[in-house]
Amino acid sequence: MSDKNTEIVTAEKSKLSDLIRKEDWLAIWIGFIFIAAVTIGIASGAYDLQAAKFATWGKGEAAFLDIFKEGTIPNLILTFVIFALLFGIGAVLQKKSIREFIPAFLGLFIITTVVRIISAQVIFNRYLEFAFWALLIGLVIANTVKTPKWLKPALQTEFYIKAGLVTFGAEVLFSNIRKFGLYGLGIAWIVTPIVIIFMWFLGTRVLKIKNKSLVITIATATSVCGTSAAIAVAAASKAKKTDLTFAVGISLIFTVIMMIAFPLFIKLTGLNELMGGAWIGGTIDSTGAVALAGAALGELGQTSATLVKMIQNILIGFVAFAVAIFFTASEKKESKSSVGIGEIWYRFPKFILGFLAASVFTSFIAQNLFGAEATSTIISNLGQFRTWAFALAFTSIGLETNFGELKEQFAGGKPVTLYVVGQLFNIVLTFAAVWILLSGTFFPVPVLN
Repeated sequence: MSDKNTEIVTAEKSKLSDLIRKEDWLAIWIGFIFIAAVTIGIASGAYDLQAAKFATWGKGEAAFLDIFKEGTIPNLILTFVIFALLFGIGAVLQKKSIREFIPAFLGLFIITTVVRIISAQVIFNRYLEFAFWALLIGLVIANTVKTPKWLKPALQTEFYIKAGLVTFGAEVLFSNIRKFGLYGLGIAWIVTPIVIIFMWFLGTRVLKIKNKSLVITIATATSVCGTSAAIAVAAASKAKKTDLTFAVGISLIFTVIMMIAFPLFIKLTGLNELMGGAWIGGTIDSTGAVALAGAALGELGQTSATLVKMIQNILIGFVAFAVAIFFTASEKKESKSSVGIGEIWYRFPKFILGFLAASVFTSFIAQNLFGAEATSTIISNLGQFRTWAFALAFTSIGLETNFGELKEQFAGGKPVTLYVVGQLFNIVLTFAAVWILLSGTFFPVPVLN
């Protein structure tokens, strides 16, 4: 065999090897194993596969011990087994030690379980997402008693994030567009890219922040939906863990402020529920906080807010896709080498394709084959697997980060300025879009059932 043929065969073997050894591809397979297992169970009626979930507890809710009701502990063990098995196989395929991974993963899972229990407390559950508690508890451990070495083989932040994002793709339904039509698209899809572009130029040209991955992560967290969007774009732009920590942290802080202040401001100004809800949906970062703030206005306000946010969430995959291509091309340009399609594909984060494929599956296949109700159940069950993957990721970030690294992100206050100015621009622009589309001045006011 000639040297040229040998090179071709070697390249083909390398491509096939990537499918079972590269983290991006393994994340896709794990995500689709979750999706397939849940879907088959619901569609066939043979079983109802769910990851462990803790009921909200505290004043006015269940007592603390009641969250460990019958079935919770077995389901928690099942969740551990599923995650340990899939990510353990992933570790082996990436030529990592399974003997080191399993005990380390057990330790990480126990810490993450504590995070999930704390975040289920009624007050914490209402105002702060699990990501906050995962980061906080991880950071406290890492910066006091120190993260033990035996735990480190399980701290595979990017792997958990990517698999969680593929699973999350199944929750993004294109059918939500039909419920609010062009109104929702106008508010969510026109404003969002304008805010991203504005914040990108503000961060890189005006504030001259050199860390471009941090800029785009903050910009997307601000304009799309906080934590989930930040996770997707941070992975797509190959941002550092501290970049993601900062973007999520500042997003969560302002989410709490806005979810309390916005409904009060809307009521004081006399803005109607439809417009107020849409304004909330287009500006508050977290989907859960949007639903809660919208509910403070009334049923119509909650419906309007949730629909706008859901339509906005559809952009996550597309934005991550665009960011991945942009950063891949920029990386090659900075290295002064040619940018070919093959090179872009090689460097492109493949998990984004898994996210989009999962969204297409539930939007156009599952809904048509199994119906809206069954698809809703599938999405609900997958949501818990996604939450566990993200919780494992954020706990890992906390355990790997020291406060000295985080201080660097506050250098000169520029990232905070970027978020605050960007969010104010987002608020003003979203209100303008809401008024133009929903005030009745230019277009008929839509009726949401």
